[in-house]
Amino acid sequence: MRIDLNADLGEGYGPWPMGDDEALLDVLSSANIACGFHAGDPLIMERTVRAALARGVDIGAHVGFPDRQGFGRRVMQVERDELAAMVVYQLGALAGIARAQGARVTHMSFHGALGNMAAADAELAAPLVAAVARFDPDLTILTSPSRAIEDAAAAHGLRIAKTFLADRACDRDGLLVPRRLPGAVIHDEALVLERVRRLLAEGVVVTHEGERLALSPDSILVHGDTPGAVALARAVRGAVAEAGGKVVPLSRRNAAPA
Repeated sequence: MRIDLNADLGEGYGPWPMGDDEALLDVLSSANIACGFHAGDPLIMERTVRAALARGVDIGAHVGFPDRQGFGRRVMQVERDELAAMVVYQLGALAGIARAQGARVTHMSFHGALGNMAAADAELAAPLVAAVARFDPDLTILTSPSRAIEDAAAAHGLRIAKTFLADRACDRDGLLVPRRLPGAVIHDEALVLERVRRLLAEGVVVTHEGERLALSPDSILVHGDTPGAVALARAVRGAVAEAGGKVVPLSRRNAAPA
């Protein structure tokens, strides 16, 4: 079993940090870097790319609404054409910074409210995924289970990598439960690890409704902005090793083992 371990990084702004990115990058195999809209700025992006590159960690673009005050977790009413342009704008920003350091962006993911909306709405997912394909058809879209995003990616010939959010509850369709609901965000490390171990051993996750949902993820995500994220990421990596697996970056997951 070869599986990726990822987190959302670079989510500070100016002198205000968010999470311990340096320590997390010692544990992760892929990083989803904020592109300046919901969080991040050019210097933070550059530093995070450089740190990821030094560790052989895949570099991904994490795109969201232009909502720093709400950390991209508030719904915004924006026309689809404008949202598609915002996706390209953010992808271009990170790709330029990566290229200047001799690196490339390997994947992208949608953040927060934008991601939740696209995952549940095929009419919104279609233009956003089309924008990704126009920008770089070699990008992989990293997403929690979503028929809308998966179908849009297939229509444009884009690769999909499914990620399991270890510390977030999902519903019977695999969609994330809104953060306002009790139990939507799982803070208990023991419970998070129980979910990861069940996933690795049985290929299932217990949904917010208490049902068993079959899931075969390519990646596991730990939120880097939550307290204890570094210790949790290490514990999840340990659980993968205990299950006989190996943590590898998304771009090398399907490569033949050395």
